[in-house]
Amino acid sequence: MHHGWKPNPCGGASLLPNLVLGALAIMVAVLVWQNFFRGAGSLFNPRTEIREVTARGSLAEDEKSTIAIFKSASPSVVHITALDMGQNYRRRSVQVERGTGTGFVWSEDGYIVTNAHVLAPGRAWRVTLPDQSQYEGVLVGALPDRDLAVLKINGAPKSKLPVLGIGTSDGLEVGQKVFAIGNPFGLDLTLTTGVISGLDRTITTESGGMITGTIQTDAAINPGNSGGPLLDSAGLLIGVNTAIVSPSGAYAGIGFAIPVDTVNQVVTDLIRGGSSANGVRLGVIIEAERVVRTAVEGQVLPRMGALVVEVQANGPAQRGGLKAWDLIIGIDGAEIRSENDLRKSLAKRKPGDTVSIRVIRDGRDIDLRATLVAS
Repeated sequence: MHHGWKPNPCGGASLLPNLVLGALAIMVAVLVWQNFFRGAGSLFNPRTEIREVTARGSLAEDEKSTIAIFKSASPSVVHITALDMGQNYRRRSVQVERGTGTGFVWSEDGYIVTNAHVLAPGRAWRVTLPDQSQYEGVLVGALPDRDLAVLKINGAPKSKLPVLGIGTSDGLEVGQKVFAIGNPFGLDLTLTTGVISGLDRTITTESGGMITGTIQTDAAINPGNSGGPLLDSAGLLIGVNTAIVSPSGAYAGIGFAIPVDTVNQVVTDLIRGGSSANGVRLGVIIEAERVVRTAVEGQVLPRMGALVVEVQANGPAQRGGLKAWDLIIGIDGAEIRSENDLRKSLAKRKPGDTVSIRVIRDGRDIDLRATLVAS
């Protein structure tokens, strides 16, 4: 007789576990549907409609004014690309970008103003107008010590070269609204707004020169904004954006613009005479006009003038006998009442010219002579 276990051909020995597992699977599926798919269905409403727009009314007057300034000034602002020769992966010579910045139309015959440091990385320059048309920029002249330069483009119709109105940097007030237009990080025609944060600042250019009387602003200025216009609330040019103070290299709330009175003199001289124009230096640093005015009102100084606070070593002024705290009141017989007067007077001279300088020192008028040198 054969003893032993024989498998059940009907599967009777494994049927119950299979039924239990199947029931559990059905229960899990029901729970998943109830807790996920049915719940997910409540996230959607196929009958929802586009919401009705709420009328906002007119823009505020200051918004309208800002928009008008941008629309009026932006067609005068250009994008500048500094170009140089490089090599591609096949070691062939190709033209490559070395940097970008901003400029603006100075006159309808194609003169473009920008910073000298914008042009410095290149040996050729491309000027892109707001309509994206491009022209070769020819260097007219540059004065690195003032961080200003002029390019000229040829072939552009006058209709594409609207000129910015020129204001004055004399009489500006801290708190005035200002507007900067430029191409930060290559983003064309960007508008930033702010106020004049300070006046009569002195900054050092990349070439080592000193620019006095600069305008400090909190309008955002970033890499690529350099060379762009700083405008007042009338849309007039009051400065050229040139530098920022920032540990990171990006905007940190402190930017500087070259005052338009300086720009007007330097650019005019550059256009008249090329890169050698306006390259004269007396070698003095002058106190801010407002400080001098306060000293006059307090009777610390006898009258208005250009107050020397530092005489540069081995410069024309030192060789001519000028000293710190001399008050310059005349150049070649013309009255000097401010640093601006001094700049205007020197702008008419050329390197090698000798000028007569009248100063007040210790209450006495003294006449000195200094021979100007190239800046």
